[in-house]
Amino acid sequence: MSDDSAFAIIENARRIWAIGSIHGEVDKLAALHERLFGHLAPGDRLIYLGNYLGYGPAIIETVDEILSFRRKFLARPPFTDADDHILLRGSQEEMWQRILQLQFAVDPVEVVTWMAERGLASTLAAYAGESPQEILGQRAGPLTIAQWTSSVRSAMQERPGHTSFMSALKRAAISRGNGLLFVNAGVDISRPVEEQSDGFWWAGRSFSDIATPYGEFTKIIRGFDPDHEGFNATEFTVTVDGGCGFDGPLIAVGFAENGEIFEQLEA
Repeated sequence: MSDDSAFAIIENARRIWAIGSIHGEVDKLAALHERLFGHLAPGDRLIYLGNYLGYGPAIIETVDEILSFRRKFLARPPFTDADDHILLRGSQEEMWQRILQLQFAVDPVEVVTWMAERGLASTLAAYAGESPQEILGQRAGPLTIAQWTSSVRSAMQERPGHTSFMSALKRAAISRGNGLLFVNAGVDISRPVEEQSDGFWWAGRSFSDIATPYGEFTKIIRGFDPDHEGFNATEFTVTVDGGCGFDGPLIAVGFAENGEIFEQLEA
């Protein structure tokens, strides 16, 4: 397994906390952070499983809350390494990166429409101040779309830490020694981890079919279920998604060194 910078590598972890999809629900995130902080122990690792953006009403505030809690998490005594706080890229963040390259799309109208129907409309409103209909109605050519994407990048850069936040996102997290793989929505078990392409974001509906270990991994933990069936744990998989953004709670799950769940928190 290569130490590719696209993956977070976790070593010698005794306890790992994983937080499911947030989808712009900052009030639930702040409440969960408050509960979680009282349960943290020295040496704990924290992984956010993606989908910070999309659907919910407070996209910018959600990113701000994560950045604020990161400072609090890393400031705990004794010294906490920055690599102990991990952010995964979710399908919402993947779509957002594609929006910022919209001028290269073969059919920008189709791309924006498809993404807006899958939650990105609220992120566009938060950073761009426009609805998809306004974008499509006013900007059709590559040059004008490029000017628009540049203005959106500038708007994101005006939010302290937001550009760095997006740049820090990892494709997946691998916990060596205890055989845990953390992903956003799914994994294509016919391919090695290094060859997943976009499987981490779009292979979610085959996740429930996983009934054996996947390569070196004895358990796969994901943060988003596209079918919205709630928290679920089997011998080989765990879904840390209570439906936050879809009228459900936000969930954090603590995993022990052997991969077993020792705590589950909700807000």
